[in-house]
Amino acid sequence: MLRTILAGLAGGMAMNVTMLLTFRLIGFGLNGDGILLSSPIQSQKLIAVWTTLEPLPMVAVNPAPILFGILLFGVGHAFIYRSVSAVWPAGVWPRALRFAGLLFFLVYLFWEFFTPFNQFGEPLPLLALELVFWAAIAFAEALVIAAILERKPGAG
Repeated sequence: MLRTILAGLAGGMAMNVTMLLTFRLIGFGLNGDGILLSSPIQSQKLIAVWTTLEPLPMVAVNPAPILFGILLFGVGHAFIYRSVSAVWPAGVWPRALRFAGLLFFLVYLFWEFFTPFNQFGEPLPLLALELVFWAAIAFAEALVIAAILERKPGAG
């Protein structure tokens, strides 16, 4: 149980760091000049949600609760991993890839379809870039969780 919680916290940290490296540094930019806000093809509705429409997203103005929440999602994901990975081929890489695919398809692909595409009218090229970001995030989290939970107790 403790190992699963620790794996989830580590996975949540991997998720937070990868989100910082993708969405924050490349997508939104440190000063709001990233491709997702400065692209001339971006939906004005999406730009307004992130920059002017009050209240601004919590992750932009008070990120601590969101970053903590992502850690909790990581713990939940580790418990899901533990419950489904036994039927997958053994090994960190095969299981991490399957879990990343599961997360990507059930969480991130749905999110991008339902919110940026559906509600904000985000153009497909930028949506595709976000899906690349989400794939990296899913893989980072899945790899960390699999590496910790697949490690044999007592292994050096």
